[in-house]
Formats: sequence, structure tokens, C-alpha cells
Amino acid sequence: MSKRILFLSNGHGEDLNASLVLKALREIAPNLETAAMPIVGEGNAYRKLDVPIIGPTQKLPSGGFNYIVVGRLLNPLTWGQDTNPVNFLRDLAAGLVGLTWRQIQAVRRYSQQCDLLFATGDIVPILFAYVTGKPFMAFLVSTSSYYTGRAVVPMLAMIALRSHRCRQVFTRDAFTAQDLQQRGLSKTLFAGYPIMDVLRPTGKDLKLKPEHPMIALLPGSRLPEALQNLGLQLQLCEAIAQRQPAQFQAALVPSITDERLQSLADQQGWRLEEAGHLVKGETHVFCHRDAFADILQCCSLAIGMAGTAVEQAVGLGKPVVQIVGSGPQFTYPFAEAQMRLLGPSIVTVGKRSATPALIAEAADKVVSILTDPDYTAQCVKNGRERVGEPGGSAQIARYLAD
Repeated sequence: MSKRILFLSNGHGEDLNASLVLKALREIAPNLETAAMPIVGEGNAYRKLDVPIIGPTQKLPSGGFNYIVVGRLLNPLTWGQDTNPVNFLRDLAAGLVGLTWRQIQAVRRYSQQCDLLFATGDIVPILFAYVTGKPFMAFLVSTSSYYTGRAVVPMLAMIALRSHRCRQVFTRDAFTAQDLQQRGLSKTLFAGYPIMDVLRPTGKDLKLKPEHPMIALLPGSRLPEALQNLGLQLQLCEAIAQRQPAQFQAALVPSITDERLQSLADQQGWRLEEAGHLVKGETHVFCHRDAFADILQCCSLAIGMAGTAVEQAVGLGKPVVQIVGSGPQFTYPFAEAQMRLLGPSIVTVGKRSATPALIAEAADKVVSILTDPDYTAQCVKNGRERVGEPGGSAQIARYLAD
């Protein structure tokens, strides 16, 4: 009889990390049976791999950014990240509590047939795994000692991690693993960060001019926020182009369709000349939905208003300039937390939603970074330390297989 592993995760980035480990596990141990329970959102990262989803999923009004009730109440790191409590109340009205209870019940039922669970995220999937009574491993994607100098792990999560049923604890960076080991959690280790394993270029021809720097636009993945962020980034592109020649390539999710781009262009005085090509005066922005890795690998700098994508840019050694949007995700508290997590590679301009004055300030900062080779070299070194090299998916998968 084949062994069975259930993957638990709670968020877009968490699903991505877990699904990459799952994919590597299938290659290493093809006889293992795998299933998943994405606790936040619809679990598209799993669905793309045809992984069975064992319980109910739902797209909530916040777009999945609000952590579920238990995580909100028990994890201090989540407090204040969303400065608009209305989004949380909307999630509650949409059935958040009932959804969570049905998911817990589904996990408890299915886990009785499992040999191991793999919880990726914060306290929420860890507690889901713990209450099943089954052996599990945990990947603390949402926790890092870089935030405060010491990893903040809620008491209930630490109880679960210290239990004999928790066989291994993985961290997102080496600094956090060292911190937790020194605090007596000897089963902790850093085996790599899987999100760095999906950045192999596809060979997409971006039609770049080698004489001008290329700037990547990372507006995020959740609508309608990502489209609003892109609007602010287009204003920043104009301001940069007025100061020096540059090329702009936007990495978009498929849900930002050409129809939505056309509407945004009409609002801001741009033209959509052809699929994904936005023009205003002498400023050209080329939008892609299938060239994320190519854009990140080739860019000189990224304009970031995202979570996971910014981490990946930093991991590749790219400097990132952040401007603040209206949320619910990319507010100033979130941007400030990104700076603490990812270090000197990130500069955030402004503490409120970007105004014309702040956009001008951000354009000046972009130009100064592009002409500072010492700083860009520092970003390469910092990326290796804070995020790490590729290969994490396979390394973690080997522990699961063993």
C-alpha cells in the first residue's frame, strides 16, 4: 500500500511554495500519493498540478489576504498588516468562520488515511496539522527572525512544533533556522526557499535595447488591487522617463486582461496600441502574462507592489523600489515589513498611498540607484543571504520522502 501525504497551506505564496515541494516530491518518489487543502483562496497552484483538493475552498472579498480568524487572533505578526478592518469584516460576512470549520473537519477526516502532513505558512496550517494527531512537518514561510531580530512564533504554534509528532521544521532563511535552534528547537533547518526554483527564463523575446536599463513592474496578483497598483506604476514610469531613458516591462497575472488594461489606459490618458503595449507620449510599457522569470532575470531594477514577487526579485540580486498603494495588501505596514524582512535591497518611498510628489521622489530614487554600482553589488550579496539559492524544492522533498 502506497504512502500518502497531505499538504496544507494558507495563502498565494504559501500555496506556491508547497506546490513546488509537492512537484519535486512526485519526481523523487512517484509512488507516494499526494493531496492538498489550501486554506485561503482556491488553491490554483495545486490545481495546475492536478492535485486532489480534499475540502472546501472559497475566494473571499479580501482576495485571500486576510488570515483566517484563528491566525488573526493568535499571531501578533498579522496585526496591523491590513489597515482596513472593513475587509476582514467582509470576509466574516462571506462565511469565513463556517468555511474554516468545514476545512478543519475535512482535514481531520482525510488525514486518518495519511502517513504524514506538510504544513506551509503560519500558525493556521500548523494547528490544522496538529489537531489531526498525525505526524507532520512544518515550513514556516510566514515567519522570519529578520522582522524583529527574533522569530515571533505564537505559543500554540510553538507547542505544536515542539511536540514529538512534528518531525521537522523548515524555515525560509538560514538566520531564522539558527535563531530557533538556539532557542531549543533543534529539529529546525533551512533547506532552501522553493520560490527561487521557478525563475528559469522561458526564452521570451522582450525586444530589449542593451543601451537602456530595463525596469520591471510588479503590481501584485490580487484584483482589483493589482490593477490600481499598476496605475500608480504607470505614473512612476512617466516620471522616470522624463529623467532618463529606460525600458519598462510589466509582469501581470492573467486576470489583468487587455480589456482591463484598456479601461486603465482610458482613465490615465494612455493608449493600448496592441496586446499589452501601453503608450503615453514617449513612454512605452510592455505588459506580459507569460514572462515573469524572463523579466526578473533581465531587469536592472524592479518597482515592487507585491509580496512573493518582490522576494524573488531580491533573491535574484535586484534592487527594488516600493511605492505604497491603497491596499488591502500593499499598505505601508506591509511595505515596511518587507524592508525588515529583505533588508537593504528594498527602498520604500512614502508612508501613504503615492501622490504626485511621492511619485516624483520615487523617480529620483530609481535614477540614483541605476547609477550606483556599489549599491547594486550590495543587493546581489544581500539577496543570497536573505533569500538563498535555487534548489529548495528538491531538498525539502527529500526530507518528506525519507
